[in-house]
Amino acid sequence: MNSLMQSAASQNIGRFGQAEHFLGGLDADTAASLITAAADVVLVIDEGGVIRDAAFGNEELLSYGSKDWLGKTWLQTVTKESRPKVEAMLRDLGTGKGAKWRHLNHSGEDGIELPLSYSIMPVPHRKSKPPGNGPQAHALAFGRDLRPQAALQQKLLSAQLSMERDFWRLRHIETRYRLLFQVSSEALLILDAATEKLEEGNPTAHTLFGENLVRTGWTLAEALDPASYSGVRQLLSGLRSSGKANPLKVRFTDGTPDMTLSVSMFRQEDSAHFLLRFTNLDNNAGPADRNSKQLLADVMESAPDGFVVTDMNGVILTANRAFLQLAQISNEELVRGESLERWLGRGGVDLSVLLSNLRLRDLVRLFATRMKGEYGSFSDVEISAVAVTSGEQKCLGFTIRDIGLRLGSDAKPGKELPRSSDDMTDLVGRVPLKDIVRETTDLIEQLCIEAALNLTGDNRASAAEMLGLSRQSLYVKLRRFGMGDLAVEADE
Repeated sequence: MNSLMQSAASQNIGRFGQAEHFLGGLDADTAASLITAAADVVLVIDEGGVIRDAAFGNEELLSYGSKDWLGKTWLQTVTKESRPKVEAMLRDLGTGKGAKWRHLNHSGEDGIELPLSYSIMPVPHRKSKPPGNGPQAHALAFGRDLRPQAALQQKLLSAQLSMERDFWRLRHIETRYRLLFQVSSEALLILDAATEKLEEGNPTAHTLFGENLVRTGWTLAEALDPASYSGVRQLLSGLRSSGKANPLKVRFTDGTPDMTLSVSMFRQEDSAHFLLRFTNLDNNAGPADRNSKQLLADVMESAPDGFVVTDMNGVILTANRAFLQLAQISNEELVRGESLERWLGRGGVDLSVLLSNLRLRDLVRLFATRMKGEYGSFSDVEISAVAVTSGEQKCLGFTIRDIGLRLGSDAKPGKELPRSSDDMTDLVGRVPLKDIVRETTDLIEQLCIEAALNLTGDNRASAAEMLGLSRQSLYVKLRRFGMGDLAVEADE
């Protein structure tokens, strides 16, 4: 018996060896149930390519218009690009080429396509025709739902595009800052914070310290007199512990005029570094310094992100071209002297939050809001800001980045809160709780009133009843939010 089974199996590799023995007694209903369970979609197709019957593995597939396939040709149910594949599958029936899986897209309702992978198998003709002398089944098409794979491929593609955008953004940032580092008229040195060994210096630093700077093992002790070097060591030690360091006057051993040394610390990956900046004691900038400042101004003017400089109250002093494009303004003169709140999505609320944080911390990062243009357009943006309190004129600098095309920013129809829960969480600790609650409450009230007016066809009496308010209270809130036509209210 075992040898018989092995012999049968060897003759039918990839198929049942004893199908007649185990499956020969199945009736039509049982066979249909087994076929349906083996695929997501099964189509019964006659010799003319018309779908005579169909079975679906779940009811969700019926929502794609598949319930209307019966009586139509298979070609009519698929997209234009898939029709040559259907013709090839029907043409290959009975040629002995085997069942080959092909990707077809069915055209569904509202333009939504249903991707399926089909394999077609011929059905032997019955000796007796079915009741009514109707057409016989010519083939069975087995379909597998490809929507999970399509969704996964779309996520992968989106992730790849996002990574590519981030890569080029970082490359552009690196190029810009590398350019600024190289052309700066100030001598710049980068030291390893742990060992204080020189890692890099710009061309101005090479001019200041000479050829010794490129020698392995060079240290500041060689260029500074002992008293100045001792002060620099204390400065670096204080910077490690407190994160702050005041500028220090240093003297050189080779007779170079005294200079001011400013030090800052930054982290890159898992290591810390010192940035040393040597500037002249006098305030008379030479031609090289003026050229450097002009170059910096040109870079900021051409930057892809909006850049705005305001006074301490948020009144605009200057702005670059990218900001003018976001604000839909053609000339910088039209924004100069205006408050920045005019173009922020929540107006005074956003500017108040930004100014209060800048007064407390001198720095704001990634503040999420919306920017509105002069002609009604809105853009989702992130604002980073810094307060410059040194120098002759105190000012605020705002960098505004359009984040509308970022991965995962799926547009949602209808009205929604302009802040996410993450945005609100980020404000905790930086903004008083009462300000967060007040702003959120106002937003919710406004959205609820808009929804009630929409549901009642702008019938304010019905809207007030729906909201559990008196008509007078509703009118007060409408005036407060600047909603609706106040003339209508007077007529009522």
